[in-house]
Amino acid sequence: MSKPSRYFSKIWIIIIVLMTVGCDQASKELTRQKVAPQSFIPVIENHLILTNVENTGAMLGFGQDFHPIVKKIIFQGLPLLVLIIMLFRIMTKQNLDTLLLVAFAFVIGGGLGNLIDRIAHGSVTDFFQLRLGFLRTGIFNIADVAVTTGVLLLLFLIFRGKKLAI
Repeated sequence: MSKPSRYFSKIWIIIIVLMTVGCDQASKELTRQKVAPQSFIPVIENHLILTNVENTGAMLGFGQDFHPIVKKIIFQGLPLLVLIIMLFRIMTKQNLDTLLLVAFAFVIGGGLGNLIDRIAHGSVTDFFQLRLGFLRTGIFNIADVAVTTGVLLLLFLIFRGKKLAI
């Protein structure tokens, strides 16, 4: 894919990040208001489930029992530092591939969405689960989808031979 102008790329990075954070936060707020905690609401038969779970740990509940100070450092401090560095690097580096910019913008937007929850609520609101036969996902949210999409796009670019040096 072509390399966009520096000005154009900065605008698109900001738009993708803000849209990701906005959709994530709006969906979580709606879930907190309209879906009872621990509900089981089939949206598409038993394949797409809507629920409301507050996750005080990381992915799949990892770290829920950590000491509160350790949790703040690991789940708030470090992610904030990494997201700031990533955003700074992609905003200041010139001539980055468009797909690379999109991938990092999704990762940053999703990371910020979950970080906002951790800081504002002390937990992350998760509300979707997929069940396809014996395959079942953990419970996740829009921010998780954005981060996963960004990482999968980065993996795709790596397999295509792109250098990801930012």
